Amino acid sequence: MTLALVFGFLPALLRRHLPPWWAALLILALSGCAELPKNVQRPVSTALEATAGTALATLVNERRAAANARFESGFVLLAGPQAAYGSRLALVEAAQKTLDLQYYAIHADASTERLLLGVIAAARRGVRVRVLLDDFHSTGKDAQVMRLAFEPNIEMRMFNPVAGARNSTVWRMVSALGDFSRVQQRMHNKLFIADNTMGVAGGRNLGDAYFGHDTSGNFVDLDVLAAGPIVQDLSRSFDSYWNNERAYPVQSLITPKELDALRSSLATTDQEPGTHAGPTPVRAAASSPLAAASTPVAPDADTAASQARRSRVWDQQPLDLKAARLVWAPAVVLVDKPAKIPAESSAAIQPLLPQPATPSPGITVAKAVAQQRNAKAPRPGNAADAPAGDVAGAAQSASADDLDGGEDTVVDGLLQLMGQARSDLLIVSPYFVPGPEITAAFAAARARGVRVRVLTNSLASNDAPIAHVGYARHRKALLAMGVELYEMHSEATDLRRAFSATGGSGGSGGSGGSGGSTGSSRAMLHSKLLIMDNRLLAVGSMNLDMRSQKHNTEIALLIRSTMLARQAGTSIEQALRTAAWQVEQQAGGGLVWRAPQGSKLPDATADPDTSLPLRLILWLLGPLAPDHLL
Repeated sequence: MTLALVFGFLPALLRRHLPPWWAALLILALSGCAELPKNVQRPVSTALEATAGTALATLVNERRAAANARFESGFVLLAGPQAAYGSRLALVEAAQKTLDLQYYAIHADASTERLLLGVIAAARRGVRVRVLLDDFHSTGKDAQVMRLAFEPNIEMRMFNPVAGARNSTVWRMVSALGDFSRVQQRMHNKLFIADNTMGVAGGRNLGDAYFGHDTSGNFVDLDVLAAGPIVQDLSRSFDSYWNNERAYPVQSLITPKELDALRSSLATTDQEPGTHAGPTPVRAAASSPLAAASTPVAPDADTAASQARRSRVWDQQPLDLKAARLVWAPAVVLVDKPAKIPAESSAAIQPLLPQPATPSPGITVAKAVAQQRNAKAPRPGNAADAPAGDVAGAAQSASADDLDGGEDTVVDGLLQLMGQARSDLLIVSPYFVPGPEITAAFAAARARGVRVRVLTNSLASNDAPIAHVGYARHRKALLAMGVELYEMHSEATDLRRAFSATGGSGGSGGSGGSGGSTGSSRAMLHSKLLIMDNRLLAVGSMNLDMRSQKHNTEIALLIRSTMLARQAGTSIEQALRTAAWQVEQQAGGGLVWRAPQGSKLPDATADPDTSLPLRLILWLLGPLAPDHLL
């Protein structure tokens, strides 16, 4: 997130502080430093069509029949890092035909090592693997993840590649300044799908910090394990990105020899003269292509801590899918079209194949709402989970004409959904920059008497401090209209417990407790969800900000379940009380941060747990960081 923000307004800084002709000359010169490959071959492939007969399909059918479920798709909230990691391990082990992974970032560390070694093992037993990764973070050590592409039975593509060397993130960004409008738009979608039958969607990328194993800071996040026909909609979304001109096979961008040279150069750079490397850290088998990717390019200074972290990762168990407490409910997929990000070339290029029949988010929400108004009475015995209407058919009923006219986004669809709220909106958005449409949606909801609560990062818990500027300048206006604002306490271990206590996982690898999270590390909010009237739950990759609305591509699951909404809502409300600062406006116009209940902390009149120099720097940078680039 931070890199994208810096890249987004770097050209503006150049234009502001250099004479116009110098800035133009520099951008023009740098734009010619690197280009993307031309005439790239992209073999077309699609998700598994015949899912019947696989172990996962059999399991889902048995679970559905045992529950006498009214709806065909089931869901489990994966709040704790243990459940989130265990679910992915379970899908890797259970897959028999296909594995499809789509991510914004995959970090080369201990958590990824075990997971991707499992993916390689699956490929070697005959599972077809496709990995689609946004290219923004594939530099330095993390570039070694691209070695997956050279494994048998694994295809890997990079979405919206950034031209230039991969040994330096800064110089790679500078070399692409001539194409910054395209490069600063990223594929933010996150999916992990097995046999087109079960899959995980939500906010987590792959890496230690997303699964509670980073020693400096860990993200508090939320995923959903989905089972049944809804997964086929997720797969159609994956196919539309995979078979898109913006997806480049790794082999067209880098070779194994170049990856070897990159690893060697980074090891040389990181090992300063005169320092002692210490003992070799625990690593994967030398024959594994992930050995280089998962092991630090320079040995950790604290080798014992590194070994302990890797041991914790390898001690984790797969989620017991047979014991997972599935909630059967209607749902739809909201997903942005790949064309939201412009292609590298301005020339019109035909898609590789017709795009899947996935309706735009606005159309999906509109049809779902219309069907809710014409609801049938819930079947006796299922009142807690029955919807006001069956939203499951909303996506399926979209026509080809619908697809042509829909240019709205996932965030637009959620704003349309917010327009239907009757009593309560509970929103969690780690990066919260309300643009005009978002602000108008809040104002309209408040005018109808809807309670609106938002939990976001505090300045201290935000891993992208510059993003906080775009939120902070709107705080007083939001408070004035009656929006209740909460900011996460950066040392809030209670927040980890709250988000780990949804009670939805069950079985080995479930979500109880902290799930192995490093208790003393900094906590950073990363969950993205919306709960409407305690009956509709949206979980996905999107933030409620202008970047998600206008630039990045996103995906979300919209689930109609009172049970799931209450599970998530109960956890969030506990977090609001005990793990977040409530921001209020004083009579004199200033702001006050009310300390979390039971924290024994005093109230604050400036951003809590932050230094004056940091606040001053952000005050100076604020005018250079417009909302739409944050």
